[in-house]
Amino acid sequence: MTRALIIGAPRSGSGKTSVTIGLLRAFARRGLRVRGVKSGPDYIDPGFHHAATGRAGLNLDSWAMEPDLVAQLLGQAAEDADLLLIESAMGLFDGIAGGEGRTGAAADLARLLGIPVLLVLDVSGQSQTAAAVAIGFRHYDPKVRMAGVVLNRAGSERHVRLSTAAIEDTGMSVVGAVLRNGELSLPERHLGLVQASEHPAIQGHIDRLADVMEASLDLDAILSLAVPITPEAGDSRAHLPPPGQRIAIASDAAFTFLYPHLGAHWRAVGAELVPFSPLANEPPSLDCDVCWIPGGYPELHAGKIAAADRFRTGLAAFAKNKSVHGECGGYMVLGERLEDAEGVSHAMTGLLSHATSFARRKMNLGYRQATLIADGPMGVAGQVIRGHEFHYASVSDPGTDEAFATIADGTGQPIGLSGGRRGQVTGTFFHAIARVTQ
Repeated sequence: MTRALIIGAPRSGSGKTSVTIGLLRAFARRGLRVRGVKSGPDYIDPGFHHAATGRAGLNLDSWAMEPDLVAQLLGQAAEDADLLLIESAMGLFDGIAGGEGRTGAAADLARLLGIPVLLVLDVSGQSQTAAAVAIGFRHYDPKVRMAGVVLNRAGSERHVRLSTAAIEDTGMSVVGAVLRNGELSLPERHLGLVQASEHPAIQGHIDRLADVMEASLDLDAILSLAVPITPEAGDSRAHLPPPGQRIAIASDAAFTFLYPHLGAHWRAVGAELVPFSPLANEPPSLDCDVCWIPGGYPELHAGKIAAADRFRTGLAAFAKNKSVHGECGGYMVLGERLEDAEGVSHAMTGLLSHATSFARRKMNLGYRQATLIADGPMGVAGQVIRGHEFHYASVSDPGTDEAFATIADGTGQPIGLSGGRRGQVTGTFFHAIARVTQ
């Protein structure tokens, strides 16, 4: 039977990702079939989970995914795993006013599935006060059970003793403490961590994290906190269907942001994903019937993309008769121009007429509900799709194309028109997660 445990924290930056990655590898060393799950719309952490375990990562999102889809995905994840470690995004209770159980917070999963929480507390700059934080977590929502506490970034053994004694005096269990160590931090860039695939020595770093967790934490106690789960059957109706039978998908250092559950579902229902690399100047294969350009970091490679004549020419030829869709970074590349962080403007594919700028930085972050304006790779006109937007680039010239969708925020407040559509080419800053069926 599969067991599960949620790893949460009061905020981003508490160190829960490093703790999660280290625990995943440490339990895998014991011979357990362990899988990492990320709560919320995060592309990067599932890559680290995959690197740590050898098993594909997964996102579960209580706002973007209907409960039946959450159940179906969790059931699939549990089929070949002894232990699921579910890493919270941001703070454990951070979400939106999306209705009961649909806030997007990891706490929703704890309530829905009865999974307890291992609380990671960054105790730097405090000692006994950490107990007040732990007590707040224990009492904030009686339906979310705090099973144990990990102290992170402790300054000394005395610091550990003071913090541990205060927390355990409240009746909560401390299962270990990780001392402050700058070498445990993962490199970051503007959208968060550098991707696992880009880390030059990722396996060595994960092994060091696992060494620290084995030496610092009581793994037997942590394993005992995980509870057996029996997910309901659920169903896959809310899955985003494959946009075609053979899908040419841009895949390299500039284009990596495809949610694991999307690719897995598309393959499961018989679609074939055919990767190509714009950075290697490769065009999409003409024997595919749709091209999908996911998000990523094209702003870091704008000059190379601009010089990739074979890619640009081949994509234009593909788009004459077949659908092309770009999400976020892919949308930027479908436009006329992309201005990089230094203010240098690079010619892009020009299949849509807008221009984007990374020099004019403005963070756009939040859940989105998109209603499709016309039939296309994501579905028919009127279909509502839930997803997420997170980018610093801005539209410097909106162009003259028809809009792709109307969008609202996670609470249903209208935002306006989004993206572009010209012929069979579509694109938007919005990342699709799942359809709305109810």
